[in-house]
Amino acid sequence: MRRDPGGGEAGRAVSAAGAPPSEKGAAVGRGIGIGLMYGLWKPRVLGAWRVPASGPVILAVNHAHNIDGPMVMGTAPRPVHFLIKKEAFIGPLDPFLLSIGQVKVDRSIADRTAITGALGVLTDGGVLGIFPEGSRGEGDFASLRAGLAYFAVRSGAPIVPVAVLGSTERPGRLIRGLPALRSRVDVVYGDAFVAGDSSGRRTRKALDEATVRIQERLTAHLEHARRFTGRTGSTGP
Repeated sequence: MRRDPGGGEAGRAVSAAGAPPSEKGAAVGRGIGIGLMYGLWKPRVLGAWRVPASGPVILAVNHAHNIDGPMVMGTAPRPVHFLIKKEAFIGPLDPFLLSIGQVKVDRSIADRTAITGALGVLTDGGVLGIFPEGSRGEGDFASLRAGLAYFAVRSGAPIVPVAVLGSTERPGRLIRGLPALRSRVDVVYGDAFVAGDSSGRRTRKALDEATVRIQERLTAHLEHARRFTGRTGSTGP
């Protein structure tokens, strides 16, 4: 059983929910991501060395494309466990996503099983991937949910901002929301930072303050990534 990430109740939740997210499965998912992303598109990866080589870390990824998760899984230097909405776990995708170490989350409730699984990833020194905007949209970090701050403050894990800048508006798309096949997709990793303050507080006020700090850092990274890559938006030049 996975080591308790923050209390007996959390540990019991892991036991009740079954096997924790699989590190070996996430490694397999990374291999699949590498094959698919480099086979179908032309990823240009910048700053991946900024992801700590070991220990817990949270990748905070903007979300404008359907391929953002697989693209980060295939370009990150370490296997990633993403928090993914339960609506994506349909049919054969359900056992497949679970087998490659991804974490199913019900966004309509305080999903204790997902929370425990995500904290367990960090407690075990793994990489947790989060779309802090909650769902696919403009990909500009304009509206952050509190989940990212909670995991960062609760675990103390550093956050690495990730900007995925694609070309969904260019001609040649076979599926809406996806970049044209063999088009370039830029994946820009930023500097790691710690969201909590030195006091170690976990109050609602501390989480609100952490959310503001996180949004400032993520927005600044996205603006830098756009300038650096020559993109004017998250979906294309």
